[in-house]
Amino acid sequence: MISNSQPSVGHDWPAADELRFDAGVRLRTDHLFGRLADVIPEAEWPLHAPLIDAINRLKAERNAVILAHNYMTPEIFHCVGDATGDSLKLAQLVAQADADVIVQAGVHFMAETAKILSPEKTVLIPDLRAGCSLAASINGADVRRIRRAYPDYPIVTYVNTSAEVKAESDICCTSSNAVQVVEAAARQWGTDTVVMIPDEYLAKNVASQTDIRILTWKGACEVHERFTADEIEQLRKEHPDAMIITHPECPSDVLKAADFAGSTGAMAAFVRDHSPKTAILITECSMSDNVSVENPGTRFIRPCNLCPHMKRITLAGVYESLRLLQFEVTVDADVADRARRSVQAMLDLPLPGKPPAFDTRRPVAAADYVTV
Repeated sequence: MISNSQPSVGHDWPAADELRFDAGVRLRTDHLFGRLADVIPEAEWPLHAPLIDAINRLKAERNAVILAHNYMTPEIFHCVGDATGDSLKLAQLVAQADADVIVQAGVHFMAETAKILSPEKTVLIPDLRAGCSLAASINGADVRRIRRAYPDYPIVTYVNTSAEVKAESDICCTSSNAVQVVEAAARQWGTDTVVMIPDEYLAKNVASQTDIRILTWKGACEVHERFTADEIEQLRKEHPDAMIITHPECPSDVLKAADFAGSTGAMAAFVRDHSPKTAILITECSMSDNVSVENPGTRFIRPCNLCPHMKRITLAGVYESLRLLQFEVTVDADVADRARRSVQAMLDLPLPGKPPAFDTRRPVAAADYVTV
């Protein structure tokens, strides 16, 4: 039930830099450190614990939940996150959250998606600078030009985009369901061609998994596009017993050189289900830390790349956002209504029982670029 009254905002809670590690904090947080001792140095815990303790108590006062993406640091992901996972899972859970306030521990487009799906709730982001290189590669005007140039093809848009881009699209997808969405859109429109924007690498990798012809945009994630097949081969020489697990936002030759490819949710499920002795996750750095907590029997090699946008979200930022109810994310009502249709069209599709994998044995496919 959503409360009609706004939670009080004041200075009854101390600022982040005034919190202290004392006996009470230790008592309330020691069980959390026990789980994270392998990924957080003991010397750092007194810095994290007061914030974790305060956030978890303040959530109850604010009737708030924290959505934590898989790329959050472990002290956020495992210690204060109420809903955790990849973009699809967070989108599915946000509308179900019985809360007045949602804090998005992730980047701005994720917070917009939360607001689109829960317009009656207060949605906060701890740092307004937490953007996304992929989302920044395209805007609503670009999509309108694509629509004019290719009116007979459905436009499938990755959720890693702004609300205005979603609003101009027919249906959204995530890396978890991209193949399914592309094929569903083609069936609905009665066509063998789909426009899939804006990630060129995800589009090319999806094209290798389906007979649908895909037109794409020249956008990319600055974390995943930096990985190369040469790096993967070098890692295989150095760690011949390791399972190499990659994300479909990487270039296609990286996927071909890996043992498994899938969304962050599928990557975590693969490690959980197969318990490899050694694993190498080809994605953002914090993913390995978070998965390792749940899989202590697997040794993780970390040749990762940091996402500078995700790393703007800190425990102190989460606390101050919740304490002051600051950095609220809003979406224009008309844009939100149209964007909601494209997100809901995705959520209305039946979901597979487990996160699907990309078949890395299939030939690398071409994906033509849209010209507008």
